[in-house]
Amino acid sequence: MKARYVLLAALLPVASAHASQEADPRGIWMREDGNARVKIAPCGKAMCATNLWIGDTSKGEEVGDKLIMTLTPQSPTTLAGEAYDPKRDMRYAIKVTVGKNSLITRGCIVAGMLCKNVSWTPAR
Repeated sequence: MKARYVLLAALLPVASAHASQEADPRGIWMREDGNARVKIAPCGKAMCATNLWIGDTSKGEEVGDKLIMTLTPQSPTTLAGEAYDPKRDMRYAIKVTVGKNSLITRGCIVAGMLCKNVSWTPAR
């Protein structure tokens, strides 16, 4: 019986360490094409990606536009859920993969039939 408690006590720090290694997309990110800089930060119970700078506004993107993401952990490096674009009143399925110095977002519409990946690097 005592051996079980010793084993349980030895495993608790490992379980806690694993839980704290959850993917965290917060920060300021530059899109791979250099045309956008966004800040990802908590907004209420969700995460918001807010445009801080836009190079090419021809597609209607503006500074201050937000994407509201409701995400749940899928693995230590991946979050998935729904993104809402209030400007266009559109909802997307979204997957966010967080690397050491990278972020990949995958947004899908039409029941996952049309998807687009975008790579991001930390803004300097």
